Amino acid sequence: MSTTQTTLARRVFAENRKPIIWLGAGLVINVLLYAFGVYPLSQRVANVSERNDTAARALAAARLENQQASGALTGKDQAITKLAKFYTEVLPRDLASARQLTHLRLAQLARMHNLRYGRAQSEPVIAKDSKLTQLKVELNLAGTYAGVRAFLHSLETAPQFVVIDNVVLGESQESQDRVELTLAVSTYYRSTP
Repeated sequence: MSTTQTTLARRVFAENRKPIIWLGAGLVINVLLYAFGVYPLSQRVANVSERNDTAARALAAARLENQQASGALTGKDQAITKLAKFYTEVLPRDLASARQLTHLRLAQLARMHNLRYGRAQSEPVIAKDSKLTQLKVELNLAGTYAGVRAFLHSLETAPQFVVIDNVVLGESQESQDRVELTLAVSTYYRSTP
């Protein structure tokens, strides 16, 4: 800077000293207010906004978890209802109805498919820690291969609850066009306490 410019700046400062000091003081006050007032408040607002976002995410997660829990309870209730219906409407009530289902129904199916109903024996099997008792039935049938196939198909598609455990098919000693079927089936019923 040249001396004339320095002199001019001193003269301007000397003539306008009060307004320049007030402007400088105002600038310092503004900087201090920003540093100690506005900036910390803006940080708090940012923190509150961040906490709100975190809380919103936590709320969404909690709602999803609640829906899943409600769905599990609903699913459990439906399973309990279906299981009760299975016990009352599908399974035989007791040993007598289970024997009727197996012996009588199997004899009727054998007659319907022109099969000779041979020896049949049954045995109830009580499983430990189970509410159900298994009735195992083994029987012998003889007839044509087509009759045996039709019998097995009728047994599998019947609405009664009968499980085919084992099938042994052999050639008949009496005739070449006949076969012998040894069949092991089971059904279940509720055990009496």
